[in-house]
Amino acid sequence: MADNSNENFEKNIPEKGPLNFIIGSLTSFLLFIFFYLLSNKIAIYFSVHKPSNSSEIVQNISSSINTLIIGLSFLLTFSFAFIGIGLFIVFIRSFIVKKS
Repeated sequence: MADNSNENFEKNIPEKGPLNFIIGSLTSFLLFIFFYLLSNKIAIYFSVHKPSNSSEIVQNISSSINTLIIGLSFLLTFSFAFIGIGLFIVFIRSFIVKKS
């Protein structure tokens, strides 16, 4: 019984077309640009505001956290860029490859 309802659910999902791919690609590129600018501001902020603690251990920990935040923000940025590139390639491919 569960297999029958699962098949009906899968039949109701419309196929993704070129319009979906290009909208997803443009959205991803816009998020890439936004997070790139934000990541640059984060990097500039942490480079201007150096950790100033008397304890060497606290200074090392705060420097590590700053590096982690900058690295994760740029990882997010370039993840959106690669998703946008991938969706654009699928958009181009949807015109080249014929469905059987």
